[in-house]
Amino acid sequence: MKDIQSHIDKDTTELYDALANGQTQRARHLSDELEQLERYQKNHPGEDHDPTYIELYCERHPSDPECLIYED
Repeated sequence: MKDIQSHIDKDTTELYDALANGQTQRARHLSDELEQLERYQKNHPGEDHDPTYIELYCERHPSDPECLIYED
């Protein structure tokens, strides 16, 4: 994906398809991903890039060692 809104739109379409076809596990995964993307978009209004998995992870767990930023 090039931008976060395209990713959200794609996942929304796939979520509706999964729900219509009874794919509950896929729908649950897409729903969780959409929630994370929408939270990221809300918290970073000036950014439009599609966030990586680590960016989404750190959005939820900012104090985890993988997410800490140290300055010299």
